[in-house]
Amino acid sequence: MKGDELYIPDGHEMGEVLSRSQRIAYSVVRWCIEMACRLYFRLEIHGGENIPATGPFIISPIHRSNLDTPLLGAITHRRLRYMGKESLWTNKFLGWFLSTLGGFPVERGTADRKSLRAAIEVVERGEPLVMFPEGTRQHGPRVAEMFDGPAYVACRTGVPIVPVGMGGTEASMPKGSKFVHPVKIVVIIGEPLVPPTPADGGRVPRRAVKELTATLADHIQVLFDEAQARAGRPNRPDDQR
Repeated sequence: MKGDELYIPDGHEMGEVLSRSQRIAYSVVRWCIEMACRLYFRLEIHGGENIPATGPFIISPIHRSNLDTPLLGAITHRRLRYMGKESLWTNKFLGWFLSTLGGFPVERGTADRKSLRAAIEVVERGEPLVMFPEGTRQHGPRVAEMFDGPAYVACRTGVPIVPVGMGGTEASMPKGSKFVHPVKIVVIIGEPLVPPTPADGGRVPRRAVKELTATLADHIQVLFDEAQARAGRPNRPDDQR
């Protein structure tokens, strides 16, 4: 970080404690996001019953737009957790705001292992965590090559992965765009995927992690296709990426 100071509220390095003002701020901002999305994007949410009412879980969505992260806040009243690049916390107000909304800083450019340890800590504390398995924003109708991060954390902690497809977000705000178009957006939440449990009580083998990642990719693709179709922008396999 080259000496830049991070502004993280005391006791909120991983967001485990919320003050009363932060709880109020989170509820208000989440409500405003949901109302704005329903009015501007004619937002539809399907499969909300698939989000666990209690306990930790991992949400793994398709990633096609900067809209994806705030949209996820509209699908549940539970406070979701997000990883963010550390530099975003160098502004005092922004650091407070991001922490309030469930964000926590991860140093960019460090080994993935450090980020995975942070993710494991969050879910072991009983909080829901968002992990984009494609990593960064992608383009096109096909799920990009996925990282094993969500499957690894799920297998290490035993928490389920909830796959999510979002249709219309790329058309509303594609990569590089600074304008948000009033395009219909549909979010479809799939059934939770339960990670395998090792018979001997040890760690799940790497092969099982890879298999869970492949299963997750298949589910996200189905949900993405359905969400795009419901949004009036059906995916075509022969579209160029």
